[in-house]
Amino acid sequence: MGLFKDFKDDFSQSVNEIASVDEKKNEKTTKTIELDVVKNKMTSESTDLKSELSKLDGLLEQVNEQEKKNGSAVSTGANKMNNQSRIEENPLVKNNEERIEDDRTKSQFIELTGEASDDVSVITTSTTLVGDIQTTGSFDIQGQINGNVACNGKLNVTGTIIGNSNSAEFFSDAAKVEGEIVSTGTVKIGAGSVIIGNISATSAVIAGAVKGDIDVQGPVVVDTSAVVMGNIKSRTVQINNGAVIEGFCSQTYAELDVQGLFGVN
Repeated sequence: MGLFKDFKDDFSQSVNEIASVDEKKNEKTTKTIELDVVKNKMTSESTDLKSELSKLDGLLEQVNEQEKKNGSAVSTGANKMNNQSRIEENPLVKNNEERIEDDRTKSQFIELTGEASDDVSVITTSTTLVGDIQTTGSFDIQGQINGNVACNGKLNVTGTIIGNSNSAEFFSDAAKVEGEIVSTGTVKIGAGSVIIGNISATSAVIAGAVKGDIDVQGPVVVDTSAVVMGNIKSRTVQINNGAVIEGFCSQTYAELDVQGLFGVN
């Protein structure tokens, strides 16, 4: 009986060990599947951002090519004079420009210094930061920032910024920004984004909703899905069919002698 009992105990122990190994294998397999799902989700989101950014880049490239073909006189002098006179004669626009200038004076921006590095700081979707942040590299903001943001590189926003931003290039996709956007390069507002604040840049592509004035030294493209509540000052403006604009457009930076065009001294 003792021999049979020992055999039974050894057999039970072996079965338990086999079951434990199988359980660990199943647990490892489950974790691997979960990791693959997360990786696939991140890859999908990255692909969507690249697709949206590529679309906006394409619109801007089309405008730049058209400008090269037509020269600097893309917009006629008559339109410029008409739009500019409407702005100068409209007291509401004058008051609005004074208010915007006053707001810019009061706004506190983080100054950009030095050259941009290759570093990219990621603020994840589950993160909320309170206070100003700055980097010599780039930012990828997926969470929420309650404060001013500055970077020497690119500022990609798919989350929320409650504050002013200053960057070399700005891109938003289904994001929300409450504050002024300043860029030394291009500003690209993707579809689904809501911007409440003024925009200053060298060029801009708008496919989302903007409530504020747009001041761009170069071309502005207003895509079909765009809604702009504010004035646009630029060198040229392309408004695609379906876009909604409530404000005045002025090509104040166009290289065109309006006075000479009409023979006015």
